[in-house]
Amino acid sequence: MNVMKSLSPSQYCRHLLLGITTVFIIGCNESPSSKSVNPSNSLLLQSSTASSAIAPSETDTPPLITDSIQQSKNLVMDKLDPEKIKHGALIYRVNCANCHGPKGEAAPGWRNPGTDGKYPPPPLDDSAHAWHHSTDTLEKMIREGSPPGAGGMPGWDDKLTNQEIADVIVWIKSTWSEEIYGTWYQEIEKKQQQRQGKKQH
Repeated sequence: MNVMKSLSPSQYCRHLLLGITTVFIIGCNESPSSKSVNPSNSLLLQSSTASSAIAPSETDTPPLITDSIQQSKNLVMDKLDPEKIKHGALIYRVNCANCHGPKGEAAPGWRNPGTDGKYPPPPLDDSAHAWHHSTDTLEKMIREGSPPGAGGMPGWDDKLTNQEIADVIVWIKSTWSEEIYGTWYQEIEKKQQQRQGKKQH
């Protein structure tokens, strides 16, 4: 530190330039085959290299920017119990996936009623309207099935336990993006809870 303070501004600039040039030369001498760098991560690598003046090793490489989508999903997962997600996924796979799709994506054409006038099973992921409903409404739909004449979903009240129904709903929520989950919680769930709180008082 004392050495740096004793340098004049022009000497300081020369040292800084020398450091940057050294980093640039080290980077240019590294063969492309010896280290594969993801283009989306290049800005992170540049800032890391410039600050340390040493090319980072494989283990020091910062997380990829492209992982942000997965991180967003992880934020939703952080709000939900992992054990309930896992159990809910199993219950869903056995009882619900045949109609709603393996990932809750449903079949194409779910917006169009069939020849009987009933609508096919909708998606349960965030691509449709499942997230427009509170937890209580989703639970009621699973217990009682589709309203008469609207769809063909049977009621599951006598087939699934309370815990199984609750865990399936947790799994459904885990398929929603962070943005959709946040909107659902603020605009649907929280308001429903506030309404219930007012009724109880």
